[in-house]
Amino acid sequence: MASRIDTPVDVHSDRSFFGHPRGLATLFFTEMWERFSYYGMRAIFILFMTSSVAKGGLGYADNKAGAVYGLYTSSVYLLCLAGGWIADLFTGQRRAVLYGGILIAAGEFALFVPSEPAFYLGLCLLMAGTGLLKGNASTIVGQLYAKGDPRRDSGFSIFYMGINLGAFISPLICGTVGERISWRYGFGLAGLGMLIGVVQYIATSRHLGEAGLRPGTTGNPEEDRKQRRIAIIAMGAGLAAFALIGLLAAAGTIELTASRISDGMGWSLLVISAMVFAWLLMGNWSAEERKRSAAILVLFISSAVFWTAYEQAGSSLTLFAERNTNRHVFGFEFPASWYQFVQPLFVIALAPVFAWIWLAMRNREPSSPAKFTWGQLLGGLAFLLMVPAAMIASAGGLAGPWWLVGCYFLQTLGELCLSPVGLSAMSKLAPERAAGFMMGIWFLSISIGNWMSGKAASLYTSFSLPTLFGAMAAFSLVATVVLALLIKPTVRLMGGVK
Repeated sequence: MASRIDTPVDVHSDRSFFGHPRGLATLFFTEMWERFSYYGMRAIFILFMTSSVAKGGLGYADNKAGAVYGLYTSSVYLLCLAGGWIADLFTGQRRAVLYGGILIAAGEFALFVPSEPAFYLGLCLLMAGTGLLKGNASTIVGQLYAKGDPRRDSGFSIFYMGINLGAFISPLICGTVGERISWRYGFGLAGLGMLIGVVQYIATSRHLGEAGLRPGTTGNPEEDRKQRRIAIIAMGAGLAAFALIGLLAAAGTIELTASRISDGMGWSLLVISAMVFAWLLMGNWSAEERKRSAAILVLFISSAVFWTAYEQAGSSLTLFAERNTNRHVFGFEFPASWYQFVQPLFVIALAPVFAWIWLAMRNREPSSPAKFTWGQLLGGLAFLLMVPAAMIASAGGLAGPWWLVGCYFLQTLGELCLSPVGLSAMSKLAPERAAGFMMGIWFLSISIGNWMSGKAASLYTSFSLPTLFGAMAAFSLVATVVLALLIKPTVRLMGGVK
């Protein structure tokens, strides 16, 4: 196994995969199966929690299910920060991806066990595994290309198609099996998909050359050792705090509920974000690196707002699909989880179009902040479209299926303006010695968006649907105006990086 992972091959001049390095195919299929696992589980996650015990679910109330959903999905992306740090300092991105895939498969199989403790164990394994795999796979994609290679943005768009191919297939398979046969069989299929991804990754990783093979370095061995010591102390302190909280809860000293843990997670995300950007803006970085970090902060906040709206596809919009949408077609009632293949279907169809557009525009291609602004606008319009559908549901009717399809179409257009662009921007703005950590910062923004999405789902039965969806539209559209005003200053901070 080690020999396959460690075999160096030159990749920068390789054009054997549709004009891109062959290693892109390795990462394409690894990410495809990881997203098959993630979105297969997510398609039935909140439905499983809110389903009655008699029907094989956990019987959670909406507010508890929303809190657990937000806690899980935000933790998955938050741990990408730790996963990038571990890869940069200890393992390199290549091994982090491998270990992450193994943990993800173990987590899905734990969900298969009919036990609530096994359910939470599975969530913990999934969080840790995704934290190791997700950001580091994206970092390796960036390392397949030399500096200034014009294929980079196009390569990320192709990689993004792999993400969405897995996300497209999984709700149809895992969602159908989960809703119609057994929730636990749905989770088991998601685990099997990740296992296939791990085998594929080991078999073809030789095509990655030296990308992600070794940890990053500052060029100063003493400084490298110092950073590793700090990382070990920080991780040890985190584990000790986690263990202490668990012991206090077990002893009855403190009462832990899903809502309290979720609220604690929100404060933790705020504190971690503040600490990360304080370090980036005031730490031992060059003037150019600090300016680029300020640009990353603007993109970070925009990303968090966008994903707050977008990730409700797995929370409040899934509940809307199940409870408030007419799902009958020619006399057949299709599962609510099927709606979650609509977004990836649009991405698969449109990602090549966007990749072609960016290449065709050449010097007229919009900057990353400008693309983010368009993405934010489209995300706001998607929820504005849902307000009339929410009014129909509030009046006691069932909304037609095309309301959700239209919402997902607009969200997908926004996603293609923002998500692959954000991945590419992080890989270009990041210092080489902290490439994995900087990619983790991108996923930290998604973590915040997922947490806020879960909070919105917990309000599903507390607020009127027109108010809930209208507030989300207003939140996104105000962010669009602010970001539009910041385009030119942000481009200057990026120092020539588009």
